[in-house]
Amino acid sequence: SHSSRSCQCPLLPAPPAEGRTAAMGNIFGNLLKSLIGKKEMRILMVGLDAAGKTTILYKLKLGEIVTTIPTIGFNVETVEYKNISFTVWDVGGQDKIRPLWRHYFQNTQGLIFVVDSNDRERVNEAREELMRMLAEDELRDAVLLVFANKQDLPNAMNAAEITDKLGLHSLRHRNWYIQATCATSGDGLYEGLDWLANQLKNKK
Repeated sequence: SHSSRSCQCPLLPAPPAEGRTAAMGNIFGNLLKSLIGKKEMRILMVGLDAAGKTTILYKLKLGEIVTTIPTIGFNVETVEYKNISFTVWDVGGQDKIRPLWRHYFQNTQGLIFVVDSNDRERVNEAREELMRMLAEDELRDAVLLVFANKQDLPNAMNAAEITDKLGLHSLRHRNWYIQATCATSGDGLYEGLDWLANQLKNKK
């Protein structure tokens, strides 16, 4: 079926308790080596606010996070790893800034959509935003990885329920995967990113 994970990280010194996080970053770095040497790639990681994107970014420990805060309120975080860039922002609301997103769509091979599995009230909004992005012409060939995040919370929807709520089975001509994750512990992130790396490696 499908699985997912996402990437963006800083070179902040990690305290001893973060050993697993640092190791995970190293593992993902090794995973990406198979993609190095190709043309530049862009991987977008988006989702509603508070879905856990920044936590995932820090968990992966790939490089320094650069946060830009334009005056129009469009906050973008980018991590460059070799020839691969990971770009993250919040989707939802603010129709006036949507045209600015298209600047980041060009050369995007992978889309990571992060969902707060515990937020049942906003899952329909998440679906609408996902479908709007997938309708963008520049993203027509991008593979889709969905992180059903916050699985550690007691009322979280499982991956099957998120698949249904997001309408993933209705997607045609789209390579997608959904992975249950807990960004704070790192659970599921490697599995999802492993799928993504393999899909990108197999693309021409």
